[in-house]
Amino acid sequence: QVMLVESGGGLVQAGDSLRLSCAASGRTFSGYIMGWFRQPPGKEREFVAAIGWNSGNTYYADFAKGRFTISRDNVNNTLPLQMNSLEPEDTAVYRCAAGSTWGRPHDGRLYEYWGQGTQVTVSS
Repeated sequence: QVMLVESGGGLVQAGDSLRLSCAASGRTFSGYIMGWFRQPPGKEREFVAAIGWNSGNTYYADFAKGRFTISRDNVNNTLPLQMNSLEPEDTAVYRCAAGSTWGRPHDGRLYEYWGQGTQVTVSS
């Protein structure tokens, strides 16, 4: 089992940056693909970004391309998400997830473990 804990959320203004992090414990972190998802208020969960086992593959939602950067540290078992040029539409609970299959990294159903989430609020 993998335990995931997110941190770094908060209240920021439009145009600001935030760096989220996900700390993993339990089974070998490097054995999982990792993803970030978010759930805006009153909306369905949506994919943000994913990264493969050795950081060689990354995949982003269209809204995240050019603004968000996912990375991973397999030594310290962390998963940062750098978010720049934040917009009010980025307001959501952000959750990290761990899975075993890269085939459809945007599909939340393929992820086995989830964190509780961290709130990001972007004011205009």
